[in-house]
Amino acid sequence: MAQAQSASWRRVAGDPALLGTIAAIWILLLLFVLFPLAHLLERTFVDENGLTLAPLLESVRDPGHQAAFVNSLILATAVGVWGTALGFLFALTAVRGGLGRHWLTVLDAAALLPLVSPPFTTSISIIFSFGPKGFITHDLLGLANASVYGFWSTCFAETLTYFPIAYLTLRPILAAIDPNLEEMALSLGGSRWRIFRTVTVPLAVPGFANAFLLLFAASLADFATPLILAGNAFPVLPTQAYLQITGLFDFKGGAVLSLILLLPAAAVFVAQRYWVGRRTYVTVTGKVGQRSRNRTMAPGVAALLCAACFAVAALIAYFYALLLIASLVVAFGANNSFTLHHYEVIFTEGLPAIRDTLVIAAIGMPLGGLYGVLVGYLIARRRFPGRRAMEIVAMINYALPGTIVGIAYLIAFNDPPLALTGGALIIVACYVFRYSPTGIRATVALLEQIDRSLEEASASLGAGTRETFRRVTLPLIAPAFFAGLGVVFIRSMTAISATIFLVSISWMLITVRILENMTEMALGPAAAFSVFVIVVVFAVVAGLSAVLARLRAPTGGTAARSFLGG
Repeated sequence: MAQAQSASWRRVAGDPALLGTIAAIWILLLLFVLFPLAHLLERTFVDENGLTLAPLLESVRDPGHQAAFVNSLILATAVGVWGTALGFLFALTAVRGGLGRHWLTVLDAAALLPLVSPPFTTSISIIFSFGPKGFITHDLLGLANASVYGFWSTCFAETLTYFPIAYLTLRPILAAIDPNLEEMALSLGGSRWRIFRTVTVPLAVPGFANAFLLLFAASLADFATPLILAGNAFPVLPTQAYLQITGLFDFKGGAVLSLILLLPAAAVFVAQRYWVGRRTYVTVTGKVGQRSRNRTMAPGVAALLCAACFAVAALIAYFYALLLIASLVVAFGANNSFTLHHYEVIFTEGLPAIRDTLVIAAIGMPLGGLYGVLVGYLIARRRFPGRRAMEIVAMINYALPGTIVGIAYLIAFNDPPLALTGGALIIVACYVFRYSPTGIRATVALLEQIDRSLEEASASLGAGTRETFRRVTLPLIAPAFFAGLGVVFIRSMTAISATIFLVSISWMLITVRILENMTEMALGPAAAFSVFVIVVVFAVVAGLSAVLARLRAPTGGTAARSFLGG
């Protein structure tokens, strides 16, 4: 072991480019991942008298915080269960429903639309539909003073927002299940329902567990949707942490509440790993055989599932059409006269936020893409001491709820010598180190499919590490690079949970302006901002996909789809 590590050190030391890259990556990880987390822990557990648990115990004993904690668990569990079920419905229909290519495109577009819009966009449409002057409650049903606020509306909004994550998680797992297993069970006399219950569903257990974990964590970190729809009727912990800092300027209290969020997230993660790890789910082996193309889904069931999926897709399309209409009328529900005033507002009063968001996204996008492929390349292709530690540390910000990351950055970079809050650099760093792990995972997955002999041949011809990476490796992993670009850009345009704590008068984001408009009931400009974000994101993603298609990479289609799935 010692000899192997010594040999690794010698190889790294003998390659200045590799040594410099590893050192630079570690410096960045220490500065923008470990340093903020350490300051968050210090602010929580250290005071002028040394280590203390008093603030944590005080928060835990507070009845209001206890209620918010329980509410957060209830909401996150409900969103996890319902979102996973809806994602499974879409995935099963896409894989086994016999849909044509065009219908699959429609289904994908409807399912992915919530991922390319701000996370609380659905909340705006719910208020337009079911609020006191809502299109459904007031105009169609004639109800007066209808209340849309509380648990059910919040759960409904978050489920529609986050279920595409479950869909993207479960669809490849269902597609990878060998249909021969189900066909054999069918030939032995098993009913279609029994085969589905005893064969298909158990084989999809890893997908269910991962989807639930992702949705649970997403709901647990979401403070914007509960802030808009839940309010005082259903307080949750992320909202309490946000108000603790922005309203009371209590950094220690906000740090304590954000750390409490880690407890349920970590518990679900451990339970998921234990549950999935107890069994084996291998269905694809190295044996060559004839894979059946027959479907075990009955035509009637397939038609029913398709109808359910397209009903949900129609609901999503209705919500976004309502958003577009609301951006083009004076006051939706009160004065439906056509106007472009809301767009005039966002391109005048809101122009600084648009400019700042586009500048930050334009800077963060290439940096995030390059960082993702560099770290992925080091993890997958280079053997050096600390490689596994680098992989773990690089994924920390991605795994933590955004509220925790934002508060940690605020605490760590609010004072000298690293007083970065209020500037663009801290926002760019937050996006790069929180969302680039998607590019890291894509790079590792692609490199595992590429024969090392290509790079070895380049090295044997005298090319150094930098030259080999630039001329051989980078063109091969271009799809992963573009996936990193797309994800960082999308999140730079739509994310809010982490960066809400980092904006200032000098640098403002569109998502923060939308949230401000929502809280001030300026719903028209909020709708116009949301439409603008969706159009820009789709245009950029389409441009990246077109560039990637020109490269004619064999896995380009997968990477293009991963823009939206990250």
